[in-house]
Amino acid sequence: MANSKRVQRSRNFAVKMLLFGLVSGFMQAVQSEDVYASETGSNLKTAEVSLDLLNREFRLDGVVEAINKATVSAQTRGTIQKILVDVDDYVEKGADILYLKDVSQKAQLKKAQAGEKEAISHLAKAEDEFKRIEDIYAKKVVSKSRMDEAKHALSAAKARLDSARANLEEASEQLSYTRVKAPYSGIVTERHVEVGETVQTGAQLMTGVSLDKLRVNVDVPQSLINKIRVFGKAFVYTDAAIGSEPVRVAVDKITVFPIADRASNTFKVRLDLPEGIDGLFPGMFVKASLVTGEKQVLQIPQQSVVYRSELTAVYVVTEDGSISFRHVRLGSRNNDSQIVLSGLTVGEKVAMDPIEAGVISMRQRRQQSAGHVDAGQADE
Repeated sequence: MANSKRVQRSRNFAVKMLLFGLVSGFMQAVQSEDVYASETGSNLKTAEVSLDLLNREFRLDGVVEAINKATVSAQTRGTIQKILVDVDDYVEKGADILYLKDVSQKAQLKKAQAGEKEAISHLAKAEDEFKRIEDIYAKKVVSKSRMDEAKHALSAAKARLDSARANLEEASEQLSYTRVKAPYSGIVTERHVEVGETVQTGAQLMTGVSLDKLRVNVDVPQSLINKIRVFGKAFVYTDAAIGSEPVRVAVDKITVFPIADRASNTFKVRLDLPEGIDGLFPGMFVKASLVTGEKQVLQIPQQSVVYRSELTAVYVVTEDGSISFRHVRLGSRNNDSQIVLSGLTVGEKVAMDPIEAGVISMRQRRQQSAGHVDAGQADE
């Protein structure tokens, strides 16, 4: 009897614990549904669909060229003594790129320096003689012709000094020509000489280009030239890092050549680029975009777009916080924005975080399904 009472008490305790668990689970489910009910899209970060004015652009292929491109030539005769740079080397403006043997030029400089000293000595002697003749001429001791001779001798001595100094300047410049320098900062593209080679004045030494100042040449159809002149705006698209969008660079200056090519009916247009653009080199092909008009388009942030297989959509958030998943048709990308062709209207709001919006939307649907079930049970 005692054992049967203990078994009965154990069964009663188990039943009570089961009922307590069911009640607790039901209360948690109710609380969970309350959380779902309280969670809406009102706290989501959203962006408004905007109507913006964009440029109509006509894209063409263009060729990059350097504005500063030159071949450095020898300005004095000599033998190549040392070559300091080679093809593909970057050279700063004013840096030495090549040395010529300077024995002859140094000898000419010394000769010019000696000639200057001699001219200075002759001038000093002529000045002393002129002062002496001038003093005794005032006392009427010498004739006027002797005085004139002293004046002419002084003038000749001054002219001789000027000539000697001009020779010295020329000799110094000829010596400086043996140290060939870069006319601007840039990259060496071609070397025309070798060490030990004798070159004459005017011989080509090095060819280089500057990457600081570049421009793009484009052949534009005749039908677009007037529009390009009116709007005067253009862009060049440069290659960016792998996997990212091309970088759009605004053109500083547009030059339209006034003569059309008769064979192709196109005008040559030159687009000057701003300084300091990385990744561009002379001879490269790039995409050039010329503004030919304006248009109004709908835009949304790129990060609000959801891609699911071949489906493109956004999460639209209404004023009361409800969220709907809507298919949209998109156009081209404009920096961090996306042009919308259909599916949205001006003023609507889209979720900036599609993942969070999708979670809240799913909970809203669960809440609505639970509400329909409760309404059906009440009708029964």
